[in-house]
This record gives sequence, C-alpha cells and structure tokens, in this order.
Amino acid sequence: MFRTIVILLLRSVGVLLIVSFFTFCITFSDGIGIARSVLGLSASDEQVAAKAAELGLDRPLIVQYLDWLSGLVTGDLGASFLTGQSVTEALSTRVPVTLSLIILTMIFTTVISVVLGVTSALYGGWIDRALQFISVLGAAIPGYILGIGLIFAFAIAIPYFPATGYIRATDSVQGWLWSLTLPVLALLVGAIANAAAQFRGSMLDALSQDYVRTLRSRGIPESQLLFRHVLRNAGGPGLVVLSLTTLGLFGGALFIEAIFALPGVGLLSVSAALAGDVPMVMGVVVVVIVLVLVVNLLADVLGSLLNPKARIR
Repeated sequence: MFRTIVILLLRSVGVLLIVSFFTFCITFSDGIGIARSVLGLSASDEQVAAKAAELGLDRPLIVQYLDWLSGLVTGDLGASFLTGQSVTEALSTRVPVTLSLIILTMIFTTVISVVLGVTSALYGGWIDRALQFISVLGAAIPGYILGIGLIFAFAIAIPYFPATGYIRATDSVQGWLWSLTLPVLALLVGAIANAAAQFRGSMLDALSQDYVRTLRSRGIPESQLLFRHVLRNAGGPGLVVLSLTTLGLFGGALFIEAIFALPGVGLLSVSAALAGDVPMVMGVVVVVIVLVLVVNLLADVLGSLLNPKARIR
C-alpha cells in the first residue's frame, strides 16, 4: 500500500508540473499584450516595452516559468500586475470559501447518495422509481437555475436564509452554516442525482453476484453481508462517481458563487480573467489543479483500500 501511495504522489507531482508548464506558456506567451493590458490602450509602444521589461515579461518563457516554479515551492505565487496584492494572500482568503462550499456539498452528497442507492437496490418498488425520477429531474435542472429559485423562495418570499454574502466560521458557526445553506442546496440536487443512481447500479450489480448467494446459503446475517461484503465491492464504482462529482463541483461553484456573491475562487478567477491579471489567473489555475489532484489521489487510495487488486505493484 505504501508503494501505491508513493507512486500516486509522484504521478500527481508530474501532472502538476506538466499542466502548470503548458498553462504558464499559454498565459504568459504574449508579454507585450499583457503589458499593454496593464497600462491601457493609450500607452505608447515605448511605455509598453518598458513595462514588459519591468515585469520580467521580456525574458524567455522557460526562465519565467522556472522563477515562478521556484516561488511556488516556497509558497510565493507572485503579485497581481494590477493591484500589487500578493497572489498567495488573495487566494488564502478565497480558497476556504470555495472549499467550505464543496466539502459540505460532498459530505451530504455521499451520505444521502449511499442511503438512497442502497435503499433503492434492496427494496425496489416505489422507492426505486422515486429515485430514478429524482435522478432525471436533478440532472435536468442546472444548479444556477435552482440557486435563483432558492433565493426567491427562502430568502425573499420567506426571508429565512440570507440571499447573498458569506460569514466566516471563525466569526459565527451558525452564520457560516446559514450563509452556505442555499448555495449547498443548489449544488446538492445535481450531485445526488448522479451519485445515488450510480450507487444503486453498483449495489444491484454486487447483489447479483454468486458470492452473495453463497454467503446467504451459509447463514451469514444480512447486515453483515451488506456492510462487510456488498458495500465494499460496490464502493469502488461509487468512489469514481463521487470523485468525478467533486471535480464537477469546481465548475458549478463558479456560477453559484456569482449568484450568492460568495467571495470564493470562482469570483476571483472571473474578475482576474476579465482584467487580464495573469499572475492571479495562474494562481487560481494552480489551486484548482492541486485540488483536482488531491481528489483523484484520495479516490485512488480509498479504491486501493477497498479493492487490493487495484493496488500498483
């Protein structure tokens, strides 16, 4: 298992280097264009060239990337070309907001999806039909549409939750939960629709296997059969879907943060991209890459624990 984790870590570092290099080359390829966007269209060619030299954009891309990479190792992602604010400082206040939204959504998604999927597979009938209907309905409704509907229903018509804004958990745990309730619900419906259907299918597939009939014939208690054998084998495909759902939440969080005015990475990336603030955009890209790699790493490790055959030899 240790060998598997080491190989997965090395693979993740390699992916980070490759993706960050090509992203950096695309982002910083036009140094003159970046300098002109910083100064404005009215700047002269001499002023633009001087600004590019001041920002170090006239150097070879590989030199710029190596300098940026050395800063990444030490936690220094540079400074904004427009405001001069440290990219690391800006991200340190934004990342916890986005992570709070995604982690809360995934906790509820995992628990509810497993319960619905297992219940549907075991009992069938109207429960199974209801789950399939919810899955289709949830997949058909975009999260941002649901978010707008939730604001009208529970923040305007019934002013119980705040429509916009974010309260940090360090200031008030209850306020933090209240400010994230509607955004989490907006993301939760679509996430459950995908994950619950997959858990249902995995459970039905596992229950149809010969070893289940063999264990039942030996008198194994149903609860022990379910939790020690069936769920363990059905958990692999479910983990894959949960990891993909988590990755999809990063994209959905961008729209949800805009609707609910949450000061997360999504709003920061939009404002930085519109302003042409490439160091900030690059910082956001790196954070997203790292989060994606962490999710994939955790899914691979948990999958290896559930299924020893999946471990790297």
